[in-house]
Amino acid sequence: MERWWAWCFALVFVAALCYRPSHGENAVFSSETLINNVVADPHTGRLYVGAVNAIYQLNSDLHLEFQAKTGPKKDNRQCTPPVNDACEEAVETNNHNKLLLVHGTKDVLVVCGSLFRGICSLRNLSKVDHQLYFSDNKGEKSYVASAEEGVSVVGVMSYFTEEKDNLTVFLVAKGYGSHDSTKLISTRILQDHRDWVVFDSIIEASAVQANPFVLLYLHDFRFAFKDRGFVYFLFSRTLGVQDTKNFTFISRMCENDHFYYSYTELQLNCSAANKYNKVQAAYVATPGKALAQSMTSSSQYGTVSASDKVLFVTFTSDEDPSTSAMCMYPLKAINDKLVQIIGACYSNSGIIDHKPAVYSPYSSKSNDMAHRYKCGAEFLPSPLASKAEFALTAEPSLTHKAHLTAVAVAEEMGHAVAFVGTATGEVLKVHLSAHPEVYGRAAGKVSGDKVNKNLLFDSSLEHLYITTEKKITKVPVQACQQETSCHSCIGLKDPYCGWCVLEGKCTRKQDCGRSSELNTWLWSPDGKCVQIQGFNPPNLSCKKTDQVDISIPALPALRPSDDLQCVFGSFFTGAVKHGGQVTCSLPDPVEIPPTPDQQDFVSVPMRIVANSIEVTSGKYDFYNCAATVRKNQNTPCIACVTSKWGCQWDAQTHSCSDDDHNVNGDYIIKPQQSDSCPQFESPEPALIPVGYQIPISFQGRNLDSYMDRTFLIGTELMKHSEQEVTKEEETSKFRFRGYKFEYDEQQEVNVSFHIKDRDTERKIDSTLTVVLYSCSVGREDCSLCKHADSKYQCVWCAASHSCVYRELCRSPQPAQCPNPEITDISPRYGPLNGRISVTIKGSNMGIKKEDIKKITVAGVDCIHQEDRYSVSTSVVCEIGPAKRNPPQDLPFERTNSGPVEITVEGERSGTSQVYFTYRDPEPRTVTPERGPAAGGTVITIGVAPGQGKCKCLSFGTEITCKTGRYRGQKVPSDRLTVTVKYGTNTTKDIHGAYQYSENPKITEYNPKASFICGGRKIVVSGNGFDLIQRAMMKVQPSPDEFSHNSPPEEFVQEALSKNDTVLQFYSPIVNSSYETLSQSLRIYLQLDNVIEELKSFNYHPNPTFNELARNVITETGIIIVTGWGFSKAMTAKEAQAFVGDASCHVNILQDDKLILEAPSSQPRARSKRQRRDTVNDLLELVVKFGHGEWVVGSVYYSRKDDIPLAIIIPAVIIPMLLFIAVSVYCYRRKSQQAEREYEKVKHQLENLEESVRDRCKKEFTDLMIEMEDHTSELSEGRIPFLDYKTYTNRNFFLPSKDGANDPMITGKLQIPEARRATVAQALNQFSNLLNSKTFLINFIHTLERRPDFNARSRGYFASLLTVALHGKLEYYTDIMRTLLLELMDEHVDSVVYSINVVTLMFLFQDTAGEPLYKLFKALKHQIEKGPVDAKMKKAKYTLNDTGLLGDDVEYSVLTLQVLVHGEGPDVTPVKVLNCDTISQVKEKIIDQVYRNLPYSQRPKVESVALEWRPGSTGQILSDLDLTSQKEGRWKRLNTLAHYNVRDNATLVLSRVLHTQSFHQHQDSHEEKNALLEDDNTFHLVRQPDEIDEVKSKRGSMKDKAMTKAITEIYLTRLLSVKGTLQQFVDNFFRSVLCSSSVVPPAVKYFFDFLDEQAQRHDNVDEETLHIWKTNSLPMRFWVNILRNPHFIFDVHVTEVVDASLHVIAQTFMDACTKTEHKLSRESPSNKLLYAKEISTYKKMVDDYYRGIRQMVPVSDQDMNTHLAEVSRQHTDKLNTQVALNQLYQFASKYYDVIIQSLDEDPAAQNKQLTLRLQQVAAALENKVTDL
Repeated sequence: MERWWAWCFALVFVAALCYRPSHGENAVFSSETLINNVVADPHTGRLYVGAVNAIYQLNSDLHLEFQAKTGPKKDNRQCTPPVNDACEEAVETNNHNKLLLVHGTKDVLVVCGSLFRGICSLRNLSKVDHQLYFSDNKGEKSYVASAEEGVSVVGVMSYFTEEKDNLTVFLVAKGYGSHDSTKLISTRILQDHRDWVVFDSIIEASAVQANPFVLLYLHDFRFAFKDRGFVYFLFSRTLGVQDTKNFTFISRMCENDHFYYSYTELQLNCSAANKYNKVQAAYVATPGKALAQSMTSSSQYGTVSASDKVLFVTFTSDEDPSTSAMCMYPLKAINDKLVQIIGACYSNSGIIDHKPAVYSPYSSKSNDMAHRYKCGAEFLPSPLASKAEFALTAEPSLTHKAHLTAVAVAEEMGHAVAFVGTATGEVLKVHLSAHPEVYGRAAGKVSGDKVNKNLLFDSSLEHLYITTEKKITKVPVQACQQETSCHSCIGLKDPYCGWCVLEGKCTRKQDCGRSSELNTWLWSPDGKCVQIQGFNPPNLSCKKTDQVDISIPALPALRPSDDLQCVFGSFFTGAVKHGGQVTCSLPDPVEIPPTPDQQDFVSVPMRIVANSIEVTSGKYDFYNCAATVRKNQNTPCIACVTSKWGCQWDAQTHSCSDDDHNVNGDYIIKPQQSDSCPQFESPEPALIPVGYQIPISFQGRNLDSYMDRTFLIGTELMKHSEQEVTKEEETSKFRFRGYKFEYDEQQEVNVSFHIKDRDTERKIDSTLTVVLYSCSVGREDCSLCKHADSKYQCVWCAASHSCVYRELCRSPQPAQCPNPEITDISPRYGPLNGRISVTIKGSNMGIKKEDIKKITVAGVDCIHQEDRYSVSTSVVCEIGPAKRNPPQDLPFERTNSGPVEITVEGERSGTSQVYFTYRDPEPRTVTPERGPAAGGTVITIGVAPGQGKCKCLSFGTEITCKTGRYRGQKVPSDRLTVTVKYGTNTTKDIHGAYQYSENPKITEYNPKASFICGGRKIVVSGNGFDLIQRAMMKVQPSPDEFSHNSPPEEFVQEALSKNDTVLQFYSPIVNSSYETLSQSLRIYLQLDNVIEELKSFNYHPNPTFNELARNVITETGIIIVTGWGFSKAMTAKEAQAFVGDASCHVNILQDDKLILEAPSSQPRARSKRQRRDTVNDLLELVVKFGHGEWVVGSVYYSRKDDIPLAIIIPAVIIPMLLFIAVSVYCYRRKSQQAEREYEKVKHQLENLEESVRDRCKKEFTDLMIEMEDHTSELSEGRIPFLDYKTYTNRNFFLPSKDGANDPMITGKLQIPEARRATVAQALNQFSNLLNSKTFLINFIHTLERRPDFNARSRGYFASLLTVALHGKLEYYTDIMRTLLLELMDEHVDSVVYSINVVTLMFLFQDTAGEPLYKLFKALKHQIEKGPVDAKMKKAKYTLNDTGLLGDDVEYSVLTLQVLVHGEGPDVTPVKVLNCDTISQVKEKIIDQVYRNLPYSQRPKVESVALEWRPGSTGQILSDLDLTSQKEGRWKRLNTLAHYNVRDNATLVLSRVLHTQSFHQHQDSHEEKNALLEDDNTFHLVRQPDEIDEVKSKRGSMKDKAMTKAITEIYLTRLLSVKGTLQQFVDNFFRSVLCSSSVVPPAVKYFFDFLDEQAQRHDNVDEETLHIWKTNSLPMRFWVNILRNPHFIFDVHVTEVVDASLHVIAQTFMDACTKTEHKLSRESPSNKLLYAKEISTYKKMVDDYYRGIRQMVPVSDQDMNTHLAEVSRQHTDKLNTQVALNQLYQFASKYYDVIIQSLDEDPAAQNKQLTLRLQQVAAALENKVTDL
């Protein structure tokens, strides 16, 4: 099976590697691993690809020629090459290619990888699988590249002259990795020469190297190149330790500089503010004539010529990581700036314009000599770097929303074209001009992977090699040929392209045959297609033929042999060229297409053709005069003669024809003589009412040819009927009797009439148009009717109650309108103080605003708001205060209501049926009561809380409004008053009703990517989400180069679920048109008014699926789906797949591969149609990522050939019968003997067998379950480090005899107020005394000689001294050094010395803090997953065998929903065990609920109460109460199981005001006594009492043996816990003992001191030195911290956790000793547990010591500087005065002896130390002295 899988993967690999594109597609090479570097051989065009674990040699078409495997190989960064079996840490390690260099003259390829400390090899350039040279035993001098993936390496081939020899070398620049050499730049030789070996660093220039002790600068080299004898390196680096912002530099030095004296750095700024500060990629090329002129004219680059070289650089921004830019720097400008800097340094002390402009970044050398040495000299300052103020600055020529990761520049026709790669896999084409613009994207699929910085052209410069993570694509630099028209070709704006006019195709200029001739090749960026400027004549009648002159100014130059033609539709005719004009014949009328309907002309497409190639095209119009009447059939003559074609009208024939000068007469109307047309005009009246017939008269003109004719008039509204027109005698007037029109759609409509000759049915021109109007439309009451314009003669008809035309109303018309009628009022309620507007709706409420005479509301006058009056239908007034009932001093009535009355002109009045009520509003509640300061919360009742305005949404019995942003500077902690304003006179306050809270904060969100299809579940963590009412995830596209005018789109998804700390969303679906622009999408979370951008969230193009290679599902059930882009935004756990209607399990998800496990049995098709149409049992395979679904293909299940039943039955039954017969025979023979043996042991085994079977099965299951990764279960918001003071106090003074009560921890001194000033002054004098080395040495020696000054006292004294002298740590260190030297001289082999722990705190936080915290949390979590006996302090899961719970306790895991009283309605799920005591449950609840608080800020267990509410009543849970179970004289602690608390039960955690014991809650004195009778309690396991012990003594030896055997079964749990935690233990050991980690100066300084002393004393062996170092650092510091995590973290360490930590600490101690521990069956379990790992850890310790020894030494000056910095930062935080007081207690205790010692010391006498001590004693305790 394994071989089968191996073959499958091999086939997949070969298929991917050897994939070749079909005809017309881009060539593609795919690598199985990540591609690191790509280089090209300019002579052969070959490509060399450096990938992880492989080197490939490709030809120019990306065909694989040779390949070589370079990894993985066994290696470890801590092991020195060669790596062999002696390096136990060596594991299979990937080899990342770090550097590829082509040395064409010697046919050599330089290959450097990350294995073996970055050693390089030489390979055959023609056959890369042939390795020419490799050696891993040359030591550190052969370490070229970096062993770390993240460290960038660049290089360039060069030469080196040694006397007369010209040697081939290459220069390498790299950042600093922890296991690398410190050389930033080195010169490496490629041959053996004298003492040098291949790859040896031949220049020992200490100036240009990193400082391994303090990483002052962090370099990221991106590009290297040579030009005119100089080598240039382009990189970014920080300016110092504190400043983490990157700055980009270009450094230059002479190519043959033997000492790097010429090394100079120049800062490059991209934008004036240096917004784009970090270099990503670069390219050197000539700018071309056009760009050079543009750069020169811009004046920011100086003079630039077309042949000058320019450095094109892409940058990203630390300030705005979502954007990037490209800047250009002429090499001439760079060199000029460098010369200016060097000159200033050599000649003017580095001063330019009176400002320091130069500094030395890696050296402290200085020299004021000013000499012009091109390549520097030893006596001149070097290396040099420009200061930021003198950086070379350029403005970005291109900015982009996505990261620009690569750039290559080519020149085409004097124009520069940049190809810029992006982080999303695109390559943008940019025309670099005065205004650079992105004009397109390189061809090929966009994979979404970052484009590698190695963007290369092929040797012909016609193709570009685009490298992404695992793929190289060869694409043409232009795609001109894809455009088939001139306009699309010109629209490309591609400098490579132009329209070849005489060949009719889009080409490069050199591909166009006659491109040198005028106007034959039109350049795409600024060209215009050949266009027809005009025709003469501009148009022609479709009934005529003629010649036409066509004006074409840009007509290409033609030769006599060229065939020029005009083509009109399908009509071809010859053409003659005259300059920019072409003359050709028009087609005959029969060739012209018919005139389309509704038009009076036809446009015929025409083309100018040269040699059968279209040069240009246009349209020629042929008009048809006969068709002009179509435009307006009511006026045929006028339409004819006013048309633009110049037509004439024949009144006799009633026809329109072409203008003919030969045809004349009175009946012919010539063009533009519309006044001569026979026509009817001027209708009277112009207004016609609906429903009433009015005669209409009108004028006739030019009707001589229509004498004695009868005319008919009609229109559409006359319902297809026509009436006869009569003529008045002796006049030109005509009339018809009118028509009773019906129309009710609008008040007015225009009606146009036509007039016909009754006999001929021909229409005579009619311009008769009248206005038809309706009185009733929009005038529903009398007032509106009377308001109508008088010209309409509308009246209110009382009989019909409608507005009609005057003549239609038979009844008499009322002089006045009816009384006003009120239908509604709004609002119907108002405050007693009035002053609110009331809107009155109704009818007949006046014609104008002055008609309103009086308004009363509930008997109160209401002031008319005239500006808001609507005729008849609406009146608005402002009410006054409600009436008071007498007497006047009484308050308002509680209720005062009444109708609304309105009086209008004519004393007409109306009263409403609806009442208005005065009320005193009493707003009482506001919900919700809290909201974010940003606003956006919809609250009920409130209108204006505090300083935040609130937009009212609805008003009624409840008021809802949306809060605005709080405008104060600081969000108040108190509740604010909500003010409700009714009108202008009434204000009501609700005090303390609403509180603005801090805006919700987002701390984390995962995952951070989604496909365009959306639907991925995004979990957002933070706090304050319970304030939010609406949470949305929004996606908005940022406009890019191609979508400036696109309307903004927004894709929104509402929250799926939320609580106070977690929000869940499905990522929004984004329009597929943004698939190629996914990097430009910006993602936001909108939480009410709070908007937060998720800057790290990325959208990726949807994945692509290939066709299934195999459609059959075999017995293995494995389906392999290939494609790319799978892992960009999906995991195997989230992905779904279906075969038919059944789900598949996704086993593995890689970026290009999915491995699915199909259902074991064949499922059904997904739909009924598929079931009906299924052929050969084909089932659809569907893959679902979020909301995206893809049908990958169809699969079917393989079928086995059916074996006939006749063969199966005999084949099975016959062997079965034979087997049964033999078995029966053997059984009968052995049965009697077996029965006898069985009876002997039956009774012995029965009990043991049953017990062991059950327990072993359960323990094995537990072991398997618990061996899982715990990393996912550790979720702490931050690591709760103690502050410096607490850390120091706990390390030094918590172990003292007073513990937490030590004065150093409490910080309190019992000194009377009156003596405090005196004591403070005396302690300062004592501090000065301690700063005397003579006094302090005497003091210490005196104490050491006292027999009662024991080890505890010595440690306490040293701790006090450390704090007291913290302000002068360098002095303190000198004292320790002096004492240690004395001790070594006396007892060389017994020195125990500790490094000052105050200098190690920063080491701990930076290196081991996180691993130790994770180890502690993981250990605590693992222990609490199983039962822990609260009384015996034993656990099921532990590392300590003495703390192992030796009984099998039944338990189950419960999830409790915990509600914290007074902290909102949200519940917190907490996992506990049903066997936990109530105190244990409280601890777990507190841990979970307050997980983001350090332990010291959390409530304590005894200060909280836990209440369970199973029903309507609650129950307080406690460890002991009256329900506690008794077993004899033992009482069991209450557990959750005791109270029968179930899974998902809700518990309430609340604070108690006074800490009370359990019995203080009981009801009576008797109950208290009952509980206090006996205090023998137990939890899980009862301690054996005396009765049990007597019984056990009487037990048989066999019982005791059985008990012991069964108990030791539980030791397997130690292995389970150890295996589960092994990763965390290893991580901690690795962080502490890794030689690559940053080592504090104190450690290095002290270890070197011990090494020096070991050499000084000849009798000190290596083991003794090892003991010295171990006792000083691991034993004194690391073991102490490991045993006591609460010394460094704000945590609580329980006894059970402490027991396991001791096991790990003991392992650490064993690892640090040289003694080998002999293991046997009698060894402690703790020793056996880590026996296997001890040897590995010992090796780590040795390597750690060795690594420190190999580090750069720390000078005394550096050490003192470091100590002074520690003193400066932290001395003020410590209790120095208390420490001095405690130290004086020692001086007081041994006062006489100290005085005697000082008197005997001549040095002390000279300094009067005795006198000074006596003065201190006199001041502090009134001692009698000799003063």
